[in-house]
Amino acid sequence: MRRLALAVGAVDEPTARRVHTRRIPRLGGMAIVLGFFVPLVALYALDTQSARILFLQPRIVGGLVVGSLIIAGLGLCDDIIGVAAKWKLALQMAAAALAYASGLRIEMMDLPWIGVISFGWMAFPLTVLWFCGIVNALNLIDGLDGLAAGVAFFACVTNVTVAFMGGNVSIALLSVALGGAIFGFLFYNFNPAKIFMGDSGSMFLGFALAAISLLGAGTQKTPTLIAIVVPLIALGLPIMDMLFAIVRRFVLRRSIFVADRGHIHHRLLDLGLTHRRAVLVLYAISGSFTVLALLVHFGRSWQIGVAMLVLTTVVFGAVRFVGTINARMASQLRVDPLVERLRRAVPDILVRIGHTNLDELPKVLQRFAEEYGMLAVEVRSTSGARMPGFRWETTAHAGLREAASTKFGLIDATSASVELEFYVDSADGVVGPQTEILLQLVADAIEVRLQRTARARAATASGRLRTVS
Repeated sequence: MRRLALAVGAVDEPTARRVHTRRIPRLGGMAIVLGFFVPLVALYALDTQSARILFLQPRIVGGLVVGSLIIAGLGLCDDIIGVAAKWKLALQMAAAALAYASGLRIEMMDLPWIGVISFGWMAFPLTVLWFCGIVNALNLIDGLDGLAAGVAFFACVTNVTVAFMGGNVSIALLSVALGGAIFGFLFYNFNPAKIFMGDSGSMFLGFALAAISLLGAGTQKTPTLIAIVVPLIALGLPIMDMLFAIVRRFVLRRSIFVADRGHIHHRLLDLGLTHRRAVLVLYAISGSFTVLALLVHFGRSWQIGVAMLVLTTVVFGAVRFVGTINARMASQLRVDPLVERLRRAVPDILVRIGHTNLDELPKVLQRFAEEYGMLAVEVRSTSGARMPGFRWETTAHAGLREAASTKFGLIDATSASVELEFYVDSADGVVGPQTEILLQLVADAIEVRLQRTARARAATASGRLRTVS
């Protein structure tokens, strides 16, 4: 797979968001897929007793096989040519719908003190949410060498233990095959990695684990809350990281599909841990979730209570330690009214700058500053500059406001310089980075306008000279 990935260009390039510093092939997921299916096919071909038990439910097994292959194919396309996030989500939902049609579904649940609840029409969206949630949780946690594979391996350990103790041959067989494929892959994926699993691996693992968990719950006539909670706890680390990522991007008003560098493994690296130590810390957390999941499944009521208390403590400690949500982040997330006004205003001012004569630009800037609550704006031009100098400042509550300024130097095609300076209200005496970026866009548009005007006038003058000669 390494040779194939290099041949087709399926490699991960180093970027600011990624932690590796060299080109690494990323088709390792297909090796996991083959490592999962080859032993199952061999057992079926040899007509073993375990294979006969597994294939007593051909419709369900078919849904697992076909759905996981669709997901693996989707990941393979994304690894080689790239797939838009909306199309990935659509195909994930289609694979989940196929699994639902095959019988892998959450239809009812036996809740303590309440009794059996039938979900009715809600069974379909709940099942799709289950599959898509776990698929994307594994996909998002795949940020360090061996991390996603190790987390999935711990989940397989949970499934094997529960299935073995409960005498469920089908779940044990599927979980052992998946865990064995992951374990073999980890020899090449642990830091320093020789190959990455890519989306084909992380999404396949998520789908397979989601399907195996539902298959285990479906063996009970009426699945209990524990049957659903146990796999959720076993995958507690990636699910927790995914939920934090959604909240973080929502609060920051970013698309939930846009990647960032705020995941739990990034935070550990930022705290100074080495690559290997960060992975080992997260392995320890995953191991803790595995123990807690087994306690919840096999324990008595007081043991389940203790396990849930420990789980809550682990989650709270992880959040506080990693610093995903803390007071500093909360203060950074407060919305600045000026930033919001600028964000809405900048597209309009950019259009107006592009269609306004240079002599009229001061009026355009003055109107821009007045409408969006700036304290002052000033243009200082050297001799020969096309844009005239001017200064405007507000008189509203001038004595009660504290100004901070950001300055931009512009150069037109005549090599004359223009200085543009904006003054904004600031409690701490500095211009925020978001405000500065938005104002930089305005300054860049003015500079482009200056240069185009100068070039147009030069071209016109050159044409007149040719006509005269």
